[in-house]
Amino acid sequence: MVDEYVDNDRSAWSGRERPQYAAMLADLEDRRFDALVTYHQDRLSRNPREFEEFLAACERVGMRRFTTVCGVTDLGNSDGIMVARVFSAIAANASDATSRRVRRASDERAAKGLPHGQGERPFGYERDGLTIREDEAAVIRAAVARLLAGESVTSLVGWLGEKGVTTSTGKNVWRSPTLRNLLMSPRIAGLRQHRGEVVGPAAWPAIITVEQHERVVALLTNPARRTLRTARRYSLSGLVRCALCGGKMVSAPNRDRRRYGCRSGPDFGGCGKVYVTAPSLEAFIAEAVLMRLDSPAMAEALAGRHGADSDYQRLTAQVREDTEQLEELARAWADKRISMGEWLTAKQVVADRLKDTERAIARLSRDDALIGLVGTGERLRAEWDDLNVSQQSAIIRTVVDHVVIDKAKGPSPRLDPGRVRAIWRV
Repeated sequence: MVDEYVDNDRSAWSGRERPQYAAMLADLEDRRFDALVTYHQDRLSRNPREFEEFLAACERVGMRRFTTVCGVTDLGNSDGIMVARVFSAIAANASDATSRRVRRASDERAAKGLPHGQGERPFGYERDGLTIREDEAAVIRAAVARLLAGESVTSLVGWLGEKGVTTSTGKNVWRSPTLRNLLMSPRIAGLRQHRGEVVGPAAWPAIITVEQHERVVALLTNPARRTLRTARRYSLSGLVRCALCGGKMVSAPNRDRRRYGCRSGPDFGGCGKVYVTAPSLEAFIAEAVLMRLDSPAMAEALAGRHGADSDYQRLTAQVREDTEQLEELARAWADKRISMGEWLTAKQVVADRLKDTERAIARLSRDDALIGLVGTGERLRAEWDDLNVSQQSAIIRTVVDHVVIDKAKGPSPRLDPGRVRAIWRV
C-alpha cells in the first residue's frame, strides 16, 4: 500500500478541484504505484472527459491493474476499457439527472418566494429564514441609514466591531466585503433572488424598504465611489481651497495641532502662504451646514431639482413597472399559466432592462445622501459630537462643494469668519 487518497464531500462530477484526486494522478505519472483500488468507479470520476484523462495517464505509464470493490473494471484489454467508459457515461447521466431535479426544485422554491433552505443562517433572520431576528434587524436598519447618510462601509465595519456585533455564525467579525454584500442583498428588502436575479417578492418580511434597497445598490455600485478608505482625521479633506492661488489645501499639522495648509513644493504645488487651524474651521463649517439644512431654501432647491428632472422620474417609474412585471411573471408560473421556459425567457428580458435602468438612476442620483437630512439640522446639532469623522464629513459633503480660505491678517488663535467662504452644492 503506497498511499490512500480521500476527497470527502467533493463531487466527482461537478468539475471542482479535488486535491487528493490531483495528487493521485501526479503519483500515477511518477509511477509511485502500479495498481489502483477504489470502492466503485463512480467514486473515481463521474465525468467522462476526466475519466478519459485518467485512461490516458494509465496508458502513458503502462498501468493496467485498476479494480473496484463493487463491480469489475479491467483496463488490461479493449473490452474492459469499453465497459469502463460505459460505466463513466452512466454515472455522468445519473449525476446530471440529479442536478436537474435539484435545479427544478430550486426554481419552484424561488417562484414561491421561499428561502433556499440550506446554508448558514442569514443575518437578520432566524434559522427558518422566514422570521426576523429583531436585534440583528435593528443593526441592519441602522447601518443602511448611516450608509445612505454618507458613511463609508469601512467606517461601519469599525462601528460593528466597537459594538461587538458578529456575523450570523456568532464567531466571525465583520469585514468590508461581507457587510457590503449584506447591505446590497435583496433579501433584507423582502425580495427573492434566484441565480443572481430578483424574481419577485419573498415569503419572509422585509427589514428595509425596496426604495432603500435600490438607493443602497445605486450607491455601492457607483464606479466613482471609493470603498476602501483609511479612517478620516480631517472632516474637510479635499474641500478646502486657497483664496490666493486656488490650490487645494491639505493637512499640515504643526506639532500637535491639526491644520489645513496651502503647501508649496513639487508634491503639492500650492503657494505656501495660507494656513488655518482645523478644529475651529471644521466647527464653523459644521454649524453653517446644520443651519443650511434647516433653511426653507434648501428644501425648495432639492424638491425643485428632482421635480424638474423628468429623466429621474421616468427611470424610477420604469423600475416600479419592471419590478411589478417580474412579480406578475412569477405568479403566472406558479399558477401554471406559463411554462418554466416562458417564465425564464421573459424574466431575463425584464431583469436585463431593470439592471440598465438602475445603472442610469445611479448616474443621476447625486443628492441621495440628502434624503432624510433636510430639516434635521437641530437634531443633528445635538448628535454631532457623537458622530465619527466619516459621518460628519459625509453630511458636510452633501451640502458643501468647497470652502475658500483667505490669508490671515495677523497671528491670532481664533478663526476670523471673514476669511471663510463656503461654496454650496445645494
